[in-house]
Amino acid sequence: MSIASALELSREIAERLHLLGPIATGRFFGGAALKLHGVQFAFVMKGSLYLRVDDESRNAFEALGAVPFAYSGISKTVTVASYYEAPAEILDDVDVLSDWAVHAHSAALAFRPKRALPRKKSPR
Repeated sequence: MSIASALELSREIAERLHLLGPIATGRFFGGAALKLHGVQFAFVMKGSLYLRVDDESRNAFEALGAVPFAYSGISKTVTVASYYEAPAEILDDVDVLSDWAVHAHSAALAFRPKRALPRKKSPR
């Protein structure tokens, strides 16, 4: 799937999730990111939607047979356990998809890195 196709699919998904608020889409490595209020909660890669998970939601994904995002690295396959492929059964129902997207956004908010305070200059 090309980046253009990933962007198109991400825009379609963003339109379906419009009731959550303005979903921004944009390039993300070889795919497309979905962001709500500036926070990335999902991405489209290789024709699949991946949603951000936390410890609680990971179990729900796994119960439906979903797997984490993975890609081939130089010497091994790299698994990104913080994003799971959205199960096919949730994609068809906008209300269900919206619920999962809300949880993904909450998980993304919880894992946002805190900005470091500026270092104090040491006296010389």
